[in-house]
Amino acid sequence: MSANGSPMGFGRMRRKEDARFVRGRGTYVDDVRLPGMLHGAVLRSPLAHARIESIDTTAAEAHPKVQAVITASELAERGLAWMPTLSYDTQAVLASDKVRFQGQEVAFVVAEDHYAARDALALIDVEYSPLPVVADAGTSLDESTVVIRDDLKDKQDNRIFDWEAGDKASTDAVFAKADVVVAQDVLYPRVHPAPLETCGIVADFDPIAEKLTAWSTTQAPHAHRTLLASVLGIPEHRIRVISPDVGGGFGNKVPIYPAYLCAVVGSMITGRPVKWAEDRSENLMTSAFARDYHMRGEIAATSDGKILGLRVRVLADHGAFNCTAQPTDYPAGFFHIVTGSYDLQAAHCEVTGVYTNKAPGGVAYACSFRIAEASYLVERLVDMLALELDTDPAELRMRNLLRPGQFPYVCPTGWEYDSGNYPAALELAMKTAGYEALRAEQAAKRERGEYMGIGISCFTEAVGAGPRKHMDILGLGMADGCELRIHPTGSAVLRISVQSQGQGHETTFAQIVAHELGISPDEVEVVHGDTDQTPFGLGTYGSRSTPVSGAAAAVAAQRVRERAKLVASAMLEVSPSDLDWERGRWFVRGAPTIGRTITEIAAAAHSSLELPDGVEGHLDASCVYNPPNLTFPYGAYICVVDVDPGTGQVKVRRFIAVDDCGTRINPTIVEGQIHGGLADGIGMALMELMAFDSDGNCLGGSFMDYLLPTSVECPPWELGEMVTPSPHHPLGAKGIGESATVGSPAAVVNAIMDALKPFDVRHADMPLTPAAVWCAIQGRPLRSDLAIE
Repeated sequence: MSANGSPMGFGRMRRKEDARFVRGRGTYVDDVRLPGMLHGAVLRSPLAHARIESIDTTAAEAHPKVQAVITASELAERGLAWMPTLSYDTQAVLASDKVRFQGQEVAFVVAEDHYAARDALALIDVEYSPLPVVADAGTSLDESTVVIRDDLKDKQDNRIFDWEAGDKASTDAVFAKADVVVAQDVLYPRVHPAPLETCGIVADFDPIAEKLTAWSTTQAPHAHRTLLASVLGIPEHRIRVISPDVGGGFGNKVPIYPAYLCAVVGSMITGRPVKWAEDRSENLMTSAFARDYHMRGEIAATSDGKILGLRVRVLADHGAFNCTAQPTDYPAGFFHIVTGSYDLQAAHCEVTGVYTNKAPGGVAYACSFRIAEASYLVERLVDMLALELDTDPAELRMRNLLRPGQFPYVCPTGWEYDSGNYPAALELAMKTAGYEALRAEQAAKRERGEYMGIGISCFTEAVGAGPRKHMDILGLGMADGCELRIHPTGSAVLRISVQSQGQGHETTFAQIVAHELGISPDEVEVVHGDTDQTPFGLGTYGSRSTPVSGAAAAVAAQRVRERAKLVASAMLEVSPSDLDWERGRWFVRGAPTIGRTITEIAAAAHSSLELPDGVEGHLDASCVYNPPNLTFPYGAYICVVDVDPGTGQVKVRRFIAVDDCGTRINPTIVEGQIHGGLADGIGMALMELMAFDSDGNCLGGSFMDYLLPTSVECPPWELGEMVTPSPHHPLGAKGIGESATVGSPAAVVNAIMDALKPFDVRHADMPLTPAAVWCAIQGRPLRSDLAIE
């Protein structure tokens, strides 16, 4: 047992990092204070689309506390006017020719304090000439629509890409022979990750050493270092990125934002450190969003409910610049894992990405590269098929779910699912919910004029962001490094390339090493978030920490264990082949009392012991883990709601979530991740919406307008557990961080639509606010669906 009573390895234990957090000893970027530090502020455009006729910074520069005012012209002189995005697009660091979304960066002020920097923004005079605004993805490709990215050579329209997956001919053939075809236009609206801590940086450029140190709120320190080196022209070994404690990320802190580069340039100009931290409105209005997918889905089936195929057409709104953090070969992310948890004959999807006059981005917010959108569409279509066939939605799903014997399963769009028992997950969810009793209760309530709904969602996630032969971002392969060192006293230091934003890495990764070496997790220090102290890797997003870096940690620990075997053989004067392993020690086969613990072996490895040929001493190992495939966690969810038809108010009464993430390293952390994801899903289903008016004005710039769920809206979660290890992961772990957000919105919406069945409501788009629900009941949708031809 460890000092805090936890087991040596997998199992429940208190999070190691919480000791400092609950005492207020966490260190965030805004806690960084450097001698002579200055403060930066960004002047942002009030218009969504306009020509910049002139910028006059004279008055701002005359402010007694202002040290520098940076505009696009100053950046152009340094070759920094434009920066690459994570999707091989380019983005203006500061607008020069025109602004393309409300809130776009126009100028950057560096001053003695935060307040002076903010005050000086009002002294900058910018003359704009308004241009027509494209605020609707549905009109972005109209011939008469203005071209937003006229900076791109020969750009004739607002199309970013056209992409497809699956076999169109086979899918069309399946639809032609189907007895039933159900189609629906579905919007997955723009939402925002809204982390508790907003984005920020402290940039300190040393002109003597020509070295840049940047404290940044980033989920991917090494990727940021590489991008900063490529943009700034500073050799990468002279850049140090430190990501201290991060107050939530959810994909929002994957990109490099223009203000980061401005802060660096401000430090270069002034010779002093420069801090920039955005406020809440800046974060909501201008930093990376998620979703904004306009989808038309069709599902084909036989008359007895056998699902045959899916056909999907998507219009993806990527904003003014294509900044989506997605693998190079998959501009639409993993949306084409659109078949979900069902055994289909064929599937085909087409995705068109377009520019609009909205903030850029499209991050993998609590989902692995667009799988949340695909899962939501499929689960809505399955429910509508059940309605069409007058079949119970649970029965229809059970009839079509993949069976354990079908794994590894290659879906119609080419991805190989690793393992699972989907019917058992749904059965467990139904048993936990008391499904038959719920249906009886629902029938009784309807007779009394009460409207209760039961929604089901089955989903398959795809996480891990690898292997690198298939997946990269800007040429950087999605593999992760890990370094493990055992000290002479037997304690360990593990250096990892992924960065925690609250997931508990310091606990989980310590438990992985403890499990492999038989030592206490308390004896393992986990180092992360500092590019000078950790090996290269692409960071934390897409639930890739345990599937990729966790595997690297396990392999490194296994290599240490095998190295320890050789040292133990020298200590015991036997052949390595005569040794057996038990948790924490090597012993002589047939003589279990004769052995050496890892602590004893570590001391000997650093001593004068004569070691076998080829063994240099010490107990160190490293690993660069290139996953052979994605991992595929899955789940089955059931949501129970009550709807007041007079007000449209929805109350989520119960939520049952059965998840299978493979091997569970720390069940407490797993459950915490699920709790957060379920709350995310309820928020998206019921209240979250980043809306814009026809002039491109953002209508969700504060928490008065952009609503987030609280404990009031969330019921006590009822969790069920399945464990089907991944066959290709060293620990059998699949990842869990984003699964609940993938599966929960559909369960909530399906429950509401089930409650509104007596009103003949077939579909209404998220968020299902009281106004939206009331309008749906009245037959007057609050927002008309977008038809996709």
